[in-house]
Amino acid sequence: MSKVRFEALGTLFHRKPVEIPIGNEKISDYFGRKVFGEKQMRQHLPGDAFKSVQKSIDSGNRIERQVADQVAAAMKEWAIGMGVTHYTHWFQPLTGSTAEKHDAFFEPTDGGGAIEKFRGDMLVQQEPDASSFPNGGIRNTFEARGYTAWDPSSPAFVIGTTLCIPTIFISYTGEALDNKMPLLKALNAVDKAATAVCQYFDKNITKVNATLGWEQEYFLIDTALYNARPDLMMTGRALFGQAPAKGQQLDDHYFGTIPERVSHFMRDFEKQALELGIPVKTRHNEVAPNQFECAPIFEETNLANDHNLLLMDLMDKVAVKHNFRVLLHEKPFAGLNGSGKHNNWSLGTNTGVNLLQPGKNPKENIRFLTFFVNTIKAIYDHADVLRASIASAGNDHRLGANEAPPAIMSVFIGEKLTEMLDNLEKNVKSGSMTPEEKTALKLDIGKIPELLMDNTDRNRTSPFAFTGNKFEFRAVGSAANCATPMIALNTIMTKQLKAFKKDVDALIKKGEKKDIAILKQLQKIIKESKTIRFEGNGYGEEWVKEAKKRGLSNLKDTPRALSAYTTKETIDLFVNEGIFSPIELEARHEIELEKYVMKIQIEARMLEDLAKNHVLPSAVLYQNRLIKNVTGLKEIFGAKFKDHAVAQLAVIEELSSRMGALKKALDVMLEERKKANVMEDIEKKAFAYCDKVKGAFDEISYNINKLEITVDDELWALPKFRELLFTK
Repeated sequence: MSKVRFEALGTLFHRKPVEIPIGNEKISDYFGRKVFGEKQMRQHLPGDAFKSVQKSIDSGNRIERQVADQVAAAMKEWAIGMGVTHYTHWFQPLTGSTAEKHDAFFEPTDGGGAIEKFRGDMLVQQEPDASSFPNGGIRNTFEARGYTAWDPSSPAFVIGTTLCIPTIFISYTGEALDNKMPLLKALNAVDKAATAVCQYFDKNITKVNATLGWEQEYFLIDTALYNARPDLMMTGRALFGQAPAKGQQLDDHYFGTIPERVSHFMRDFEKQALELGIPVKTRHNEVAPNQFECAPIFEETNLANDHNLLLMDLMDKVAVKHNFRVLLHEKPFAGLNGSGKHNNWSLGTNTGVNLLQPGKNPKENIRFLTFFVNTIKAIYDHADVLRASIASAGNDHRLGANEAPPAIMSVFIGEKLTEMLDNLEKNVKSGSMTPEEKTALKLDIGKIPELLMDNTDRNRTSPFAFTGNKFEFRAVGSAANCATPMIALNTIMTKQLKAFKKDVDALIKKGEKKDIAILKQLQKIIKESKTIRFEGNGYGEEWVKEAKKRGLSNLKDTPRALSAYTTKETIDLFVNEGIFSPIELEARHEIELEKYVMKIQIEARMLEDLAKNHVLPSAVLYQNRLIKNVTGLKEIFGAKFKDHAVAQLAVIEELSSRMGALKKALDVMLEERKKANVMEDIEKKAFAYCDKVKGAFDEISYNINKLEITVDDELWALPKFRELLFTK
């Protein structure tokens, strides 16, 4: 065993759980302790200022300068009381993660003194240098200035000694350079569109919030083993590795007893998360060895997204303290389940109604059907937009493998709801329905809650599934920023609800009664969108053929999926709903392609490095040892030495063959990289990296895996899957 691998494995025998004091506090005692939320604002703000801020949060109106000064003073007082010395505008550049620049409250005064200073203008706006953040050509290099602006709807919080203020990030010329600003626009748009439809059913509904409950899957790897695998460090995934004899086939890890070290880590990061107002509630072992999941209670989407980004960063920091590293890559280990981030989405009203929750009577269920059916129609019309929103180099490895949803977008609603929609499609008639027909229809609609009992969530391969009172977007990757799919989903829902209301209003104007007009329009869109509904096996080749027959897209990789952003239909969608300008959309397409190219490029370089500097030297060492053995046998047995060296000679030949094939595959990949790197068109470059460069990966990893099980374990330089995945 190589020295590095031996030392890495040796540390495992000395690992002890990092003890976390439990204490006597209940969760309710410390939940939100480090958040400048409603409770803290009530305590530190004058009554008028508090009401003004709350009104601005509810309406989205601008906060007056005087109020901003009062909020800044209150924040400073509260934060300093918690030992805070700095503040930062916490924002989401288009890197996929978060960013921050810390400034001290401290300012010198005349006479050599100092004061803690934090004004309203400091709270509301900062000017971080935007030159090194992705911009997709929105600004010239010499126009580096970017602005961050306070988002009062997401409360400030304290990390360590820093007050973090959630903000949007825009360019000097006003274009969005982040994910928060377009998300806020999409949430505002769906609020207006959904509220208008809700007026058909309840005039008291004046606001609709999109809600999100994410489920975060991740792997934990011991720090020493992680450090001994450069591919995990540089790319987040093992670029090769022979599958262990025992993987996940026994299903013994899933929901099993949480290992003690892991349990201590979970308790640590959960307490810190709860102090930051993140309502984490669930934890458990996932299917693959060393894979786990945590999930919170659902929240308003903007806040939920901020909390997920904060949690991912928090998990990473806490894991180091416990001698772990968190892997958020969608497919860290080939042949095992990948990690997703299921996005559970619904719409809730200011009156406390979940619009995707069946009701107690036909009227409430017509409202449920309205939002349920319109969601399906939105997915049908814009499946490619939804697919583009979850496209990434990492998710390409996950989709369609080991229980992950396929790349073909479809909606699963269950057998009973399918039957219900089929009946509705056939049975809605004109306004001249007899009382008996109306009664039969109402009775059928009234049965929806009974139909749903224990009938949903049966298809684990569905990308978009109805699960009783929400839709679960399962195709989102574990490393993703939830904002991207939530922008897409809420935008397409906005367009569909507006179209639905326009059509229903037109029927009412023609003399149809409101309920019949709604049902007739639902009948129409049920017919139009039924091909997106699928109840079967998403992995089978039969579904690929069936989907093609239905006219559904099968965009298997990121460059092809991202092409949806360039179509006239998509551009019109986002521009007409006020979410993106054409230049913002074009920039995001370019940024995502660049990100894809860079990630595959890094993987290619890492693969070449490890193959040439670790794998081949180990194979040569072992081959030389065998050659020396065979030479000795020849000296002893003379011409009959082959009878005594059958195994050795076969292995020598195997090693030569595998090393030759590996070298050839590496040369092919290197040549394709050279060709791709000189391409100036980013889209052509992305396709070249996808089809040609990445296309060579499988042959390289296949031969490395064969060498791994052939070379003497003592000489293999890198930790193996069986070592990485079964540490306690």
